[in-house]
Amino acid sequence: MPALHPDVQALLAMLRAANAQPLEALPPEAARRSYLAGRRALQPPPDPVAQIRDLAAPSPAGPVPLRLYRGEGTAPEAALPCLLFLHGGGWVLGNIESHDWICRRLANLTRACVISVDYRLAPEHPFPAAVEDAAAALAFVAAQAEGLSVDPARLAVGGDSAGGNLAAVLALMGRDGTLPQTAMQVLLYPSLDLGLTSEGFERITEGQPLTAGTMRYFVGHYAPEPHDRTDWRASPARAASLAGTAPALVLTCGHDPLCEEARLYAHRLEREGVPVTALHLSDQTHGILTMSRLVRTSATVLGFVADALLERWSLSGPEGGR
Repeated sequence: MPALHPDVQALLAMLRAANAQPLEALPPEAARRSYLAGRRALQPPPDPVAQIRDLAAPSPAGPVPLRLYRGEGTAPEAALPCLLFLHGGGWVLGNIESHDWICRRLANLTRACVISVDYRLAPEHPFPAAVEDAAAALAFVAAQAEGLSVDPARLAVGGDSAGGNLAAVLALMGRDGTLPQTAMQVLLYPSLDLGLTSEGFERITEGQPLTAGTMRYFVGHYAPEPHDRTDWRASPARAASLAGTAPALVLTCGHDPLCEEARLYAHRLEREGVPVTALHLSDQTHGILTMSRLVRTSATVLGFVADALLERWSLSGPEGGR
């Protein structure tokens, strides 16, 4: 395995010095507090943006909170390209606030719209609650595109980790016609198979932000029934076909227990005819985008994501963004 980047080494040394309990040793509420505190400490001050609006998407289970960001320099009424963003945190942790910095930065880099989804969390709301909320959010944004000043032809889905899982599921649902088809799926070190059996999964058991034990903790809360873990809505890698889904950007990190399953997913997308942009960072670890204060590569990665979105959006309609 390649050596860790010096920034990541410094991050891990800081985490060791803090002597914090691993997330899997904590009950969910305590783990959420720890995770949110970590995100606040490890991310830069938030970028100013042109507009922020808090919204809600209707769903049978109740309103799904959303936050809309319009990048600096955008015209107030212009129909902008839009990224529907689903935060990471193992379906157990995280919220709109934990990923606020990422959404602001992407909105500014693309000079477009980002809408963040505050989906329900496990174990209080196990699978398929998060999928249902994500689907309700996508349906709402597509249906209300004119009122939200977004271009439905340039609507992408994306997320990090568990959010990447949900984005992949939405892309499959769009392919199948149960949701609007999207212009792109952005999968940032995603979890794609809750079976947790990919080659290399067990090689990271300690010393990293995400370990095999942490993933088992998350999956145990999100999909406590083993049969749910084989459902493609929980494990999109188990879908019978990936053909016809939206063009994909797949980010993987070498020191991540989810690395191999995400790389396999990218290869399978390509084999089944889906255009794929793959970025593999062999010296990085899981979760770098929410640790940008210390991991300088994160800013470069977000620039890469923004450029990929702009390129795809330019093929889907009038050029939006920079």
